[in-house]
Amino acid sequence: MNIHEYQAKALLRSYGCPVSDGRIVLKAEDAKTAAGELDGPLWVVKAQIHAGGRGKGSFKEAEAGEKGGVRLAKSVEEASEMAKQMLGKTLVTHQTGPAGKQVNRIYIEDGSDIDRELYLALLVDRQTSRVSFVCSTEGGMDIEEVAANTPDNILSFSVDPATGFQPFHGRRIAFMLGLTGKQVKQMVDLTSKLYKAFVEKDMEMLEINPLIVMPDGMLKCLDAKVGFDGNAIYRQSDIAELRDTTEEDPKELEASKYDLNYIALDGEIGCMVNGAGLAMATMDIIKLYGAEPANFLDVGGGATKEKVTEAFKIITSDPNVKGILVNIFGGIMRCDVIAEGVIAAVKEVGLKVPLVVRLEGTNVEQGKAIINNSDVDVIAADDLSDGAQKIVKAVKG
Repeated sequence: MNIHEYQAKALLRSYGCPVSDGRIVLKAEDAKTAAGELDGPLWVVKAQIHAGGRGKGSFKEAEAGEKGGVRLAKSVEEASEMAKQMLGKTLVTHQTGPAGKQVNRIYIEDGSDIDRELYLALLVDRQTSRVSFVCSTEGGMDIEEVAANTPDNILSFSVDPATGFQPFHGRRIAFMLGLTGKQVKQMVDLTSKLYKAFVEKDMEMLEINPLIVMPDGMLKCLDAKVGFDGNAIYRQSDIAELRDTTEEDPKELEASKYDLNYIALDGEIGCMVNGAGLAMATMDIIKLYGAEPANFLDVGGGATKEKVTEAFKIITSDPNVKGILVNIFGGIMRCDVIAEGVIAAVKEVGLKVPLVVRLEGTNVEQGKAIINNSDVDVIAADDLSDGAQKIVKAVKG
């Protein structure tokens, strides 16, 4: 689960991390009042969407004014006008894709004098199963770009969970970033607080880009991007309240209500599979035979007839889907339950595209009998390769 920058900064502020004072604006008429509550003389007006690259992005609408979702204003009136220009418009960045995202929130904050820009992040390292720090002297840039062009400017290391964060971790980061004197102590204090927030709030990623050094030598988190472990949200009720469902794909949001693992993709063949590994193999073989999957969908090992029906509804709600492949290997999951769910779903929502079903495993004969004895137009497949070829042929002719 992701949250907006202003929410991330409020969370960091609660842990004592240095961030700028700011105000959130949801309605254009409130922009002037919000800007007036800040001291100036420089105001930063930021579009709030769940995507990076806002500063380099552009709006689809001409009336949104100059390019970029991050702008500098030199008066309350100018900040207010910028906020009004951006609210309700569609911002396109390298992370949103060409469709872009609608800006429903604007964050106006105090400007900051910048001497240096640095990069600092915490994330879960899947290779070590530990929390890792990543830092770089190249702040304000995409870390992927830095890694590709100047990898020597990046330091990464993990923290042993047996000891947790220790002051030497912060000093190591400070020395890498070229900090001296009191700045080293500041960095130790900041990284300690960030690590505490990361662990206590079940974060997956915490990125400060840029972390700035101001002319007076003080550090400040100028931007903040935070993502949380969705599987741990049940024990983070305060974080769950920060969820902005308007930033999420409606199909993925609907799937989450039924505990379905669904991710929307750009292809034309919808997939319903049980098991993440089998779902990935199914997507791979669809690509192998010349088509693209429209989604990743794992219905899980203990799916009910009702759950399968909802999964089918979600797949068919995607206008890009030109065909559907159901691929079930029944271990815990029973093939007859899947078959009943598919038949019920087809009868409820209708079937306007080709449907290929491959069943194998527990109660497979009963499942095939349910499919064969129904009046639903289904193409039967003997194995995964056969199923993939049949759905691709049905879609592409």
